[in-house]
Amino acid sequence: METKGGLVSGDVERPLTGIRVMGLEQYMSGPYCTMLLADAGAEVIKIERPGKGDPRRSIPPFAKRSSGKKAFGYMAYNRNKKSLALNVQSEAGQEIVRRLAGVADVVVENLRPGAMDRIGLGYEGLRTVNPRIIYAMISGFGRLPGYRSDYANRPAFDIVAEAMSGVMDLIGFEDKPPTFTLYGLADVYSGMIAAFGIMQALFMRERTGTGQIVDVSLTDNMLALNERMVALYSVTGKEPKRGKLEHLWPRGAFKCSDGYVALNVPDDIVWGRLATAVGRPDLIDDPRSRDGTSRAENATLLQPIIEGWMADKTRQEVVDTLNEAGMPTGPVYTAKDIFADPHFRTRDMLVDIDDPEVGSYTFARSTPHLSSAPAIARNPAPALGQHTREVLEDLLGYSAAEVDRLAAEQVVGLPD
Repeated sequence: METKGGLVSGDVERPLTGIRVMGLEQYMSGPYCTMLLADAGAEVIKIERPGKGDPRRSIPPFAKRSSGKKAFGYMAYNRNKKSLALNVQSEAGQEIVRRLAGVADVVVENLRPGAMDRIGLGYEGLRTVNPRIIYAMISGFGRLPGYRSDYANRPAFDIVAEAMSGVMDLIGFEDKPPTFTLYGLADVYSGMIAAFGIMQALFMRERTGTGQIVDVSLTDNMLALNERMVALYSVTGKEPKRGKLEHLWPRGAFKCSDGYVALNVPDDIVWGRLATAVGRPDLIDDPRSRDGTSRAENATLLQPIIEGWMADKTRQEVVDTLNEAGMPTGPVYTAKDIFADPHFRTRDMLVDIDDPEVGSYTFARSTPHLSSAPAIARNPAPALGQHTREVLEDLLGYSAAEVDRLAAEQVVGLPD
């Protein structure tokens, strides 16, 4: 069984123990992908610019204490990694990347499209060093030869992918402009898909002995996530409308005495349970509410009935009553609510990580749980260049004097 805080008996390893990953990464999508791989047991060597590091090191808010500060976004996406501060624009830095590729299994890269190819460190350059290398490249619009559109070299942030995949058009209310979803959703989801693609490539390598490109596009991923829009338009010719479902209701947040609960009624069977639970079984056969289309057309009439029943009840009372009636219901939580609910601690989804620079903070655990693997490690996000000397000397065979010289030449950075 998975244990919290250490290895199970016999020192069983995490699934990717023994896999080495080089992260040519910044911001969110690449770092989130390699964090997932690190949580799964891989050794992740994150390459950062000397002196500055990943841009997210300088984006607030910061965790602070007398000895320094650390950006929460960097802390959240870079646990369980090693930091190699390296100037990849220098010839000596490029040689280090090639030597590292020779002993790595995977490269994850989400820099501006073409940046690594221009200095000979893209897939074609690194596969000559290591034919088994798996090169995962994350970009806004995809870069795999044969699938490159005219957008391939465009820069992109997550909100661009939300917009062009149609997701943004569906978020909000019909009388308001489109809006964004969760901050960084396209980046986080693309990091997950990249990790999934890497797993497939590693499995294929066991059969073929060779690596390959894993091409991950933020816009592709958001379109795949928005598959209902595609299917609906293909089958009916209709475009779904923001804030309004034509054939399904109720679905959304409903107000009770101390907040909101979330309801979804996908069919008439579940509607019957809800109508009975709120004391209105007559609504089961009422022509205004007997099917999803009728309920959607009459939502302004029906919502006050449901919320009227909830008005003098707490979220907990509503959730307990409706769940008991077979109507899946959950409270709409705030961040404070999540920290207060013991469910998330029981599930080990809130993990405390002690950082020597800024103290102990809590982060969300990656999923899933595995029954025959140890718990994920709880190592803090590294200081800039914290592992430069370790990687160069212990892994690549540089001498201490050579590392000192490279540091003096500003090819590598060492921790303060």
